[in-house]
Amino acid sequence: MEQKEKTPLLAVRHLSISFTQYKRWWRREEQQAIRDLSLEVGAGEMVAVVGSSGSGKSLLAHGVMGLLPYNASWEGDIFYKGEPLTEERLKKLRGREIVLVPQGASYLNPLMTTGEQVRQGARDRESRRQCREALERYGLGEETESLYPFQLSGGMARRVMIAAAVQRKPCLVIADEPTPGLHLEAAKRVLSHFREMAEEGAGVLLITHDLELALLTADRIVVFYAGTNLEEAWAGDFTQEEQLRHPYTRALFRGMPKNGFQAAAGAQPYGDNLPEGCVYEPRCPWRQEQCRQPVPYRQLRGGRVRCWRDI
Repeated sequence: MEQKEKTPLLAVRHLSISFTQYKRWWRREEQQAIRDLSLEVGAGEMVAVVGSSGSGKSLLAHGVMGLLPYNASWEGDIFYKGEPLTEERLKKLRGREIVLVPQGASYLNPLMTTGEQVRQGARDRESRRQCREALERYGLGEETESLYPFQLSGGMARRVMIAAAVQRKPCLVIADEPTPGLHLEAAKRVLSHFREMAEEGAGVLLITHDLELALLTADRIVVFYAGTNLEEAWAGDFTQEEQLRHPYTRALFRGMPKNGFQAAAGAQPYGDNLPEGCVYEPRCPWRQEQCRQPVPYRQLRGGRVRCWRDI
């Protein structure tokens, strides 16, 4: 008897996001920021989206959470627990079942103390106890409850946002760059807490530029570049360069300090400079004529890749 494939907690299918802009002489243009992006996160799984600044990682998080700016438009499909994640459904789930750990401390209310924000306004004894436990879990003392955001360091504010986001034991956590501003041991501790949440049954989508940190805790790595995903690989694939499927992922592997810190030539394209076909084609050492055509995202050796070549 064939086993049914398990429904992913979050499924993003062929997502594209663009922005309406007005340039000289009020000329209206659509600038694409994300193109044909697909990924999945299962319950009990931690998936890391890795890419450099400007690759579209945070935009993915805001798109899933329904927090895109007014001049943004999108197409594609987003499913949560197998059902379309409509705007109406998202309003009921956001902040409860689905939470975002945002990148900036500006998301904290400057007029409320840390304790009030972690407790989400509750004042009963049990809520206060849970608040203290949550803060202690992220290395913050009881005195932190009475502090306002302006009294927190950048690292403290980031940990407060994590504590507030996970207070209700959500099913899906989207963590947008949760570790910058933290020293290495604190960063590892924060990611270990997300790992614990995944092991307890939640799905965790970690968005980060730090590949080495992601490999410590994630099950799978999704590599972003110029607004799309080029490869999806198991964390274990990064033990050897030959196991990786895309030349950009291999360049990231060689760029890690333990692998020689070798920088790849060239730079990531943006906006109007995006190639028509493979976005990595101008930098790729193996480019060919076929690479100037749209490249499908396909299965290869237990992962997925956006490349014509079976490397």
